[in-house]
Amino acid sequence: MKDLLEKINLMAVENFSAKYSETRAQKLKKTLLTLKEGRVEAAKQGIENGVALRVLVNGAWGFSSVGSFNLSDLKAAVSDACRMAKAISKRMKNPIILAETKPINDKINVETKKNPKNISMENKIKTALTINKSSLSYDKRVKSCTIDYLDLFGTNYYVNSEGTNIEQNKLYVWSRITSSAFSNGVFSFSREEIGSTAGYEIFDEYPPEIIGKKVAKRAITQLEAKPAKGGKFPVVLGPNVVGVFVHEAFGHLAEADLALSGGVLSNRLGKRIGSNVVTLYDDGTIKDAFGSFKYDDEGVPSQKTLLVKNGIVKGLMHNRETAKKFNMKPTGNSRSESFRVEPIIRMRNTYLAPRDHSYEELIEDINSGYYMKSFRGGQANIDGTFQVGVQEAYEIVNGEIGDPVRNVSLSGNTLETLLKINAVGNDFELWPGRCGKGQTAFVCDGGPHIKIKEVIVGGSS
Repeated sequence: MKDLLEKINLMAVENFSAKYSETRAQKLKKTLLTLKEGRVEAAKQGIENGVALRVLVNGAWGFSSVGSFNLSDLKAAVSDACRMAKAISKRMKNPIILAETKPINDKINVETKKNPKNISMENKIKTALTINKSSLSYDKRVKSCTIDYLDLFGTNYYVNSEGTNIEQNKLYVWSRITSSAFSNGVFSFSREEIGSTAGYEIFDEYPPEIIGKKVAKRAITQLEAKPAKGGKFPVVLGPNVVGVFVHEAFGHLAEADLALSGGVLSNRLGKRIGSNVVTLYDDGTIKDAFGSFKYDDEGVPSQKTLLVKNGIVKGLMHNRETAKKFNMKPTGNSRSESFRVEPIIRMRNTYLAPRDHSYEELIEDINSGYYMKSFRGGQANIDGTFQVGVQEAYEIVNGEIGDPVRNVSLSGNTLETLLKINAVGNDFELWPGRCGKGQTAFVCDGGPHIKIKEVIVGGSS
């Protein structure tokens, strides 16, 4: 494979005057499974093989992808990509320049006790059925349960015209479990995601019987909960909600391409955006985490990237192009969903660093507020506004956890909210997920419990 990819890069440089060329090839196997109420809705296995070519000609990118390793097809792709770049360059005011990186030659193997390639489709379906049965049998008010399962394993190859050659094995196992309940005109919904780069042993850490019951129990708890009262309140966020807040409300703003597009962090390097207890990282080196890998899709080593220290913005997430524009080093955040698309800046494992408060200390001085334990969904805008839906929440009354509440959300401005974080816990959890930004990326997010002295809570008036 190395020789083939080197040949394509050489052709781009010598025949089409490309200043830079990179080829990414993948040989991956994928399993997709969806099960609803004990019925298999979809069960697919397939091969994801192909090559992506990206070239820099006259200061502009050209890109082409081919779903084969045939040399004649790849030669045509080289021609297409270079012609595209030349056409785009005629309309560019500022030519693209890449930050320098050192050439790397490396091969990365994945070690796992239970590789999903050795687990039969029948056993994967059996695992899903066990989750389904555990959820539906928990309470007669649980009306539905859906299990989505994905595994992906194989090898990615990366070669560029600067001498980098990387062969990197990949392994992902992921599942999402959703349950709904209904009673007396009230509907509730619960979901949980699990994921790992370690292997199928994720189901040893999260046994099917237990996770199915957990999702159903949450749905029933919310069914019995009372509506939350809307307004401004002090809140304590659990690690699951902290993660989605950090990811959605802050993380995307810290992606350098979005910062350059007018995001609120574009001119805030070195400036305060949060309280002095707020320290944020994006880290691709955490063992077995769903957003971890050794090299990104530009051949840059993954690393632990400091974004905010004690409330002060210290950095952004970069690819080689944005790193040059900001006069900084690439951070290893360039990622693509597959060979079919170009790499873009994506998060890896994004989190708020723990401090020194216990959980009890966070809630003890709140007379009236909310504890938000598990998120339902979230979204943020480039202007810094955000909203996070919460699927499991409780009242805090006189420093104690009270009754469960439903239909809860928190919203506001990211920078204002970060300034209102006044205490950070000493615990820590990461949660896996899939992030959409035109492409899907496997990520983790999380942190410790935190206290926000005031935030807008959505509920009934």
